[in-house]
Formats: sequence, structure tokens, C-alpha cells
Amino acid sequence: MPTPVRENDEQMELALFADLFAEPLDLPSPPDEDEPELSLAHVWIVAAEIKVEERVAKVADFRGSFTTDAGTRVDALEVYCRACRRPYEDVADADCEAVLDNRHLIGGDQTQRAKRKLPTPPPNARLVPGGRIQRRGIGAYVAGVSRPR
Repeated sequence: MPTPVRENDEQMELALFADLFAEPLDLPSPPDEDEPELSLAHVWIVAAEIKVEERVAKVADFRGSFTTDAGTRVDALEVYCRACRRPYEDVADADCEAVLDNRHLIGGDQTQRAKRKLPTPPPNARLVPGGRIQRRGIGAYVAGVSRPR
């Protein structure tokens, strides 16, 4: 069956290819309007204790999860926020601070923390300089520094 011929066949072929360089590539993309707003709500999780059989314990140890029967009673050990890791009773009425600032999880403001103290050597100790150890290269491998035992 013959293919139909169009009058502007050349223009059709040229229109099939887009000009990739018509717009500069370094223009910023428009902001997505679908981005959700930051929610300051806590995400509560429960640390639980469930009595299981030995075979279920084996599966849970291997897979990291398991299923229980319907109606199984679960003892809640602790209820806390997944993001800020603070107990329910302490922060139930406040916004979650992990969204704004996570410094409480790393031990406070790092600029304010005290530096680690080096232990003082005993009074009769003296430092003896040792030889230089080559830790890289073929010499280290031959010497056994970087070679597994």
C-alpha cells in the first residue's frame, strides 16, 4: 500500500527534531508548587515488647521483622518521637524541634562543647621516638602492615 504524500513533507521532518539550544540551560527551574510545607508535628513511635515462640524469634533475628497473630497484646515500653527522639510526656504539647534543629541529637552546639582532654602521662614516663612505618605501597605489603593475616 503506498504511503500518502504531504505537501510540506520537508517542514514535517524538520519539525520532528527539537532545538535543544533554543533556551539557555543555566536558567533556574521554576519552583515546584507541589512541595509540602514543613510539618512541625511529631511522628510518634512505640518501643514494644512481644512474647514470641522460638521459631518466630529466629525469623525475627534473621529478617529484622515478623508477623503476629491478630489480637496479640503488645506491651509498650516507651513512646517517643521518631525525629527528635524525645519521650511523649516531655514534648507532647510542643512542636518537634528536629525539623528546625537537630543539635540535641549530637550533644548540643558543637562550637560550645569542650575539647577532649588528653590523659597526662605518668611522672616517670618518657617518650621514645620510634622508626618510621611505611603504611602504603609495596613495601608496606611486603612488611605485612597492610596485608591480612
